[in-house]
Amino acid sequence: MSLYSKINRGAGAVAGMLLALGATSPIAAAQSCGNDGSGFEAWVPQFQAKAQAQGISAPTARAALSGLSYDGNTIRLDRSQRSFKLSFEDFYAKRVSKSLISRGQRQLQANAQLFERIEKRFGVPGAILVSIWGLETNYGSDGNGGKSIVNSLATLAYDCRRSEFFQNELLNAMRIIERGDMPASQLRGGWAGEIGPMQFLPSSYVKYAVDFDGDGRKDLIHSAPDMLA
Repeated sequence: MSLYSKINRGAGAVAGMLLALGATSPIAAAQSCGNDGSGFEAWVPQFQAKAQAQGISAPTARAALSGLSYDGNTIRLDRSQRSFKLSFEDFYAKRVSKSLISRGQRQLQANAQLFERIEKRFGVPGAILVSIWGLETNYGSDGNGGKSIVNSLATLAYDCRRSEFFQNELLNAMRIIERGDMPASQLRGGWAGEIGPMQFLPSSYVKYAVDFDGDGRKDLIHSAPDMLA
């Protein structure tokens, strides 16, 4: 018997034993991500089990992941982020105008007491926060994106390009829901999961969000004090 035949025969015997023992084939086990939407529907319940193993309650996991669909437009946007190809100087020139600066000056005046409280507590001057606010979303004027954060993150978590990164973000979005800061229906924002006018990803939301208006919730979409603090 040739070496090639022996190898094939041995591999066949191992495969037969694995099947007899009820083991999952390596090919089936590898389907943890996909490059198109064909496996998305089967992936969702697998991720739900992973979320529950990470401490997300079953009701939250079911509520967050029900009714999701693969969003091809999110994938297309992920593949064509033009701003990453610009230097900071080019990005700044395209983004910043005299109007943006004037609006920032008015925001500093209108929210002077709030910025004073924030600086006293955290040591960050209001001008820095206003600059970030303006650069990110033109002080919220660019809109919130309006996309379902959970659906966008689920699509990107399933996609093979940066699956591990976005699975972490999806888990953190579920933690936001779990702790009562915001229901899934209100978690709407950018196509990559950015939340609110300051564009926090869920992991940063969970790590840094502050209930600065004292209403018992950390709301980085609708509450300016929470968002800026």
